[in-house]
Parts: sequence; structure tokens; C-alpha cells
Amino acid sequence: MRAIVMTEFGGPEVLRLADAPDPEPRRGHHLVHVTRAGVNFADLHVRDNSYLADVPLPYIPGNEVVGTIGPGGRRIAGLIRGGGYAQKALVHTRVSWDVPDDITDDQAVALALQGNSAWHLLHTSLRIADGETVVVPAAAGGLGSLAVQLAAHAGAKVIALASTADKRDLAVKLGAYAAVDSTSEDLTERIVEAAGGPVHAAMEMTGGRTFDATLAAVAPRGRLAVFGYASGDIATVTTRALMERSITVAGFWLPHLYTDRSALPDSVEALFAAVRSGALKPLPGTTYPLQEAARAHQNLASRTQTGKISLDTTQPQ
Repeated sequence: MRAIVMTEFGGPEVLRLADAPDPEPRRGHHLVHVTRAGVNFADLHVRDNSYLADVPLPYIPGNEVVGTIGPGGRRIAGLIRGGGYAQKALVHTRVSWDVPDDITDDQAVALALQGNSAWHLLHTSLRIADGETVVVPAAAGGLGSLAVQLAAHAGAKVIALASTADKRDLAVKLGAYAAVDSTSEDLTERIVEAAGGPVHAAMEMTGGRTFDATLAAVAPRGRLAVFGYASGDIATVTTRALMERSITVAGFWLPHLYTDRSALPDSVEALFAAVRSGALKPLPGTTYPLQEAARAHQNLASRTQTGKISLDTTQPQ
């Protein structure tokens, strides 16, 4: 098969198209003929060796796929720990789901990792309630755009963060109550002003100064869920800062739910239902040919694009 194979860590240039052996069938796994491979910030951390888990070389990146299995071409979406940027991948049956006929490949790949993450950040980690205020970062991106819609549908008052006026306008169209410039020097004050006071809950994935500013905007007894450090600056927080306002800070990493027999099936069912009802509309993003994985990484890192970025493995290589 053809795949993107990393033989070293570094910049986008280490993502090279190469011949690779087909995955060997394993008990409890589907052999998926991949049609879409999702591109996520986690893949950037894998590439530069700053990921949460050790990555052995050579390595095929990619943690989510959509494709077909079996002679009938049954469509499934699934989560994996590497191996997605390829024409074929092994996906454990426990973290794969049939894709309904009325859900497209592009919608399914947006929901697999980012949709499930958005759902569990809001409902499992933050436990948002009707009428609460919640901060959603990168609100026009793949995960953020889904989180804005899911939170608004749950009755929350969403304060969206985005770096450009166009992205902030998009977030409001998706259901945000207000949108704030994420690059503002006075970010805490901007969030509090937009929300009409300190917020009940917040998601955070940038780290550094943005983490500090977001945490400072959280009300006493509020909650913050951390799911990334896109800036590369890993933030720290003192117990004193937490105790002063009785704030709860939770880390979130989706793979910790992979062995839970109900968490992901329940969220996938809820996500598919939300798409069917029109409550959730995954933003159309950019789909690149497999051999342009490096360009996909460059554009994801630049934060110039909206919606889900994915790779099409079916185009001629």
C-alpha cells in the first residue's frame, strides 16, 4: 500500500509518501480500506516528538479514519493510535462504528475524533448545564466549530475565541452568544465582558498565556478542561490559584475512553442524531490528496483554515 511514513521527527518535510507493507490482520480488528484520514493537532505533536505518548520510528501518523470493510464495502469510521495516513489501516472493533447511509465520509471523519472529543469535553469533563456560560477556543476549527454547536444546542451561552474577524463571525453564525479575539492582550477582560461576568466553564487547548487568561476568567467553583497545548508552551497552575476560587481543572485525552464500553458508542449515536436533526453541521474543510500531507500540516499549523482537514487516500498516488 501507499502511506505517509515518518523515519525522523521534525517539520512537515518528514511526512513522505512511500510504499509500506499492508497491515497484518489481527483478531478483534477490522482491515479498513481508507477513504478519509483525519488531520489533527495531535498529529503535529507526533511529527515533532512532543506527543503525550512515545512514538516509535518508522511511523505512519493518523488517529482517525473512514473507509470500507469486507466484500460488501460496509462503511465504518474508527479511531486508531497511528496508521491512519495510509490506504489501509487496522481499527479495533471496539472503537469503530458503522456510518449510516445519510452521513457522508467527510461528515464522519469530522465526528470520529474531533466530534467525540468535543462531546466529551462538554458533557463528561465540564458537565455543562442549560444556562451556563462556556468558553470554546479555536471556535472556527474542526473541534471548536462542533463544540460551539453542541454547547449552544445544550442551552449553554457560548463565548467563542477566534483569531480573525471572519472566524468570529462564523462562530456567531454557528450559535455562539459572543466571539472574542483570542489574540487580545486583555483576553481575560474581553471574555468576562462578553459573558457578563466570570464564566462557569471553559475549554483550553493553547497553553501559555492563553491558558492563564482563560483560567482567570473562570468564576468561583467553575471548571476548566485542558485538551492541548498548541502553542508548545505547557502551562502550570498552582494549588493556591485553584483553592482561591475553588476551581476544578481537568485534563482530557480521548484515548482514555477507548476501553470504556459505553462512552464512545453513546457519543457517536448522539453525534449522528444531531447531524440528522440539523442541530450539528460539521463545517466543510479542505481535503488534500494523501501525498500532500505536509501541506495539510502546514495549513493546520497556520490556523488559516476552518472546518475539518483530512486526507483523501483514494486519489492516484
